[in-house]
Amino acid sequence: MSVVIETQMLIRKPVAEVFNAFADPEITSKFWFTSSTGPLIENTTVDWYWEKYEVTSSVYVEQLINNELIQMIWGEPKSTVDFIFEKLTVQETYLRIRNYDIPLQGSDLIAFVIEQTGGFTTVLDGCKAYLEYGAQLNLVNDKFPPFVEMGVI
Repeated sequence: MSVVIETQMLIRKPVAEVFNAFADPEITSKFWFTSSTGPLIENTTVDWYWEKYEVTSSVYVEQLINNELIQMIWGEPKSTVDFIFEKLTVQETYLRIRNYDIPLQGSDLIAFVIEQTGGFTTVLDGCKAYLEYGAQLNLVNDKFPPFVEMGVI
């Protein structure tokens, strides 16, 4: 059985703006990670850093189709994540995040699915708030208080 995790959100902004929010770390850092070693470019690896949690994750950009798809390999264990951007109208984008090729089974797989689903939902919520309203909700930063052990979102 092949497990695919999927989260999605309508974002009321043009597809190019939503796509750029994930490709450009200056924007992504407003709702997801603290900093990055660079923008997302096909066939390159960048490191994302979450300052509060003192966590770094390397992300390999496998495929990048402007305003349509960002496909990356990342995480522990490594899995594939697709950001799929669908233009609905001039001012609306439907964004789906799909996570698959997960090399786990049993209770480890269940825990991974729960963590990733919650994490990517938090990212989508933060992105929507930032792009539509200019609000930096600090959702990822506030997801885990200091006394809770966390995984990378």
